[in-house]
Amino acid sequence: MKRNNNLLLVNPWIYDFTAYDFWSKPLGLLYVAGILIEQGYKISYIDCMDRYNRDVLKLQNREFPKKDEFGRGPFYKEEVKKPEVLKNIPRRFSRYGITEDVFIDELTKIPSPQVVLITSIMSYWYPGVCRVIELIKEVFPGIPIILGGVYAALCFEHAFIFSGADYIIKGNSIRDLIKILEQDARNKKDYSKYEKGLDNLPYPAWGLYSNLDYICILSSRGCPYRCSYCASFRINPKLEFRNPIDVVKEIEYWHREREIKDFVFYDDALLINSEDNFLIILEGLINKKLAVRLHTPNGIHVRMINEKIALKMYQAGVETIRLGFETVDPRLQSETGGKVTNLEFKKAVDYLLKARFKTSQIGAYLLIGLPG
Repeated sequence: MKRNNNLLLVNPWIYDFTAYDFWSKPLGLLYVAGILIEQGYKISYIDCMDRYNRDVLKLQNREFPKKDEFGRGPFYKEEVKKPEVLKNIPRRFSRYGITEDVFIDELTKIPSPQVVLITSIMSYWYPGVCRVIELIKEVFPGIPIILGGVYAALCFEHAFIFSGADYIIKGNSIRDLIKILEQDARNKKDYSKYEKGLDNLPYPAWGLYSNLDYICILSSRGCPYRCSYCASFRINPKLEFRNPIDVVKEIEYWHREREIKDFVFYDDALLINSEDNFLIILEGLINKKLAVRLHTPNGIHVRMINEKIALKMYQAGVETIRLGFETVDPRLQSETGGKVTNLEFKKAVDYLLKARFKTSQIGAYLLIGLPG
């Protein structure tokens, strides 16, 4: 593949009945961007979900996006035609994010890329992926498009048939991406270090954003549980951890470099092996006396919460706690993975309240319409 060192990375739209920025950023794509920048590529980046996009703010007659004290807020949206399969649902269906005109205008401003890399989040948001690819092909005909992310990993065959991408990467191996980018390069670079663990990855390329209200942190990848309703182990089959001291250093770096106060953990198993990982992170932040707020929107394992962890979470500045509970039915708890019982849930909440967390800071995820 002819190399000009210019790459375009895109985070596509959300098509849904509702969407809200609950600390939503394409962390995987930003890690990839960090690697590519480190290897000398020039990156153009379009985040269709960037609430700070100046043109979209003008449409709303706003200087800044609407947000709460933690940086969360609504996306701009435009109503679109519902897919045929959803036509009988009596709710408005919308495209969330920047407008199509703004997206096309952004495309015309960047240099012609060697390759376009597109991520994907929720599998059912694929209409946004398909539309982004369609428009990119109109502006940059003949430029190869690589699709990765959750939709590509979980619905590979569907993406292969319907997305319009030229290449689809199933999984999170940087090796597969580099094979495509450098298949015709004469002097191939060594990317092997990035396959040796999370500690070998550069920081995500948060510098691609002019404005940030929060930063997402990954201290581990994967989950040891195999719950029937969760695809985490299919996306990241191996459980691996970062050096917790490095996680503290990253939080401190972004806090000082970008004056970020809110940090959002994207881990799927944040409390697993906590004595060797999360507790060290909490203690490191406590010792440094950083004025930060921590959030756990992905849901933490109830069973792992004890009096010590609850107290350290409070002392370190954890502000938002979401518990993975799913169902109160003991039979379904057992049949779907056995990760929690009602008694364990009650004990965990008691520990958190004893540590002086407010009830408004604690929430639990439940599955609605669970069969059985």
